[in-house]
Amino acid sequence: MLQKTYITLLFLLAAGSAFAQKTERDYLRSGNKLYNDSLFIKAEVDYRKALEMDPKSTDAMFNLGNSLLMQQKAKEAMEQFESASKVEKDKDKLAQIYHNMGVILQSSKQYPQCIEAYKESLRNNPKDDETRYNLALAQKLLKDQQQNQDQNQDQNQDQKQDQKDDKKDQNKDQQEQDKKDQQNQNQQQQQQNKDEMSKENAQQLLNAVMQDEKNVQDKVKKQLQIQGKKLDKDW
Repeated sequence: MLQKTYITLLFLLAAGSAFAQKTERDYLRSGNKLYNDSLFIKAEVDYRKALEMDPKSTDAMFNLGNSLLMQQKAKEAMEQFESASKVEKDKDKLAQIYHNMGVILQSSKQYPQCIEAYKESLRNNPKDDETRYNLALAQKLLKDQQQNQDQNQDQNQDQKQDQKDDKKDQNKDQQEQDKKDQQNQNQQQQQQNKDEMSKENAQQLLNAVMQDEKNVQDKVKKQLQIQGKKLDKDW
């Protein structure tokens, strides 16, 4: 009787231990239910527990990436998708992984990398119309981005050329103004020199006239003196 009870007790303990032990799949199912109920933070917790039990579980990585993405944690989500892409072998799952990577890259306007992610997704699942549409959209957005960059570059070049032309015109105007100022200065100097020469000539003329008058007076005085002497003799 004691032996039977002992065996029954061991059975119950073993059963209780098995019931308490959750597997990676259990956490995945629990996380998926929470995810579908939009409880993304709680879903993240279960997916991380699933990864702890099986670090190579690509399903846990992929679902964890999705829950992080729904929490606006794009960088962390991308890390999970990249990790899953290095391990996953199933083509359909790889297509989903690369599709989601493309969505993250597209949202951050990294169009060249985004296009490559969508192409990789289509290589694994060529029938995915949604990925094909996203690829076409990303290619158009890249083209528009490049055109805008070219336009901005042209505008910058035009602005630089306009600034260069303005500076050239300003230099030309300054040179012309300097030339005019120099001409005015030369004219003023010439006029000043002319005025000085006129004063000098006038002074010379005045001196000449005064000298001529003095000569005349001297001559008159001399003649008077001579006449006076003659008168004295005659007298």
